[in-house]
Amino acid sequence: MANSLRGEVLNLYKNLLYLGREYPKGADYFRSRLKAAFLKNKDVKDPEKIKQLIARGEFVIKELEALYFLRKYRALKQRYYSDDSK
Repeated sequence: MANSLRGEVLNLYKNLLYLGREYPKGADYFRSRLKAAFLKNKDVKDPEKIKQLIARGEFVIKELEALYFLRKYRALKQRYYSDDSK
């Protein structure tokens, strides 16, 4: 693996670990799944395949951020607006 790709992979792993702290099922669950996913692809040597995997990881980051924003939005909405349907 080229050094530049290695750095990107490490950054991706660190970012995902950071985002996993607030995961709904718990940080330990997220960390174990993340480690398994990275270990599954540790033998990939093709730079194009590595770039595809990095792009997939960045997509996961965007999805996690969307999940967290949605959770915060729902909490704020619940706090400030009463449910009139009850």
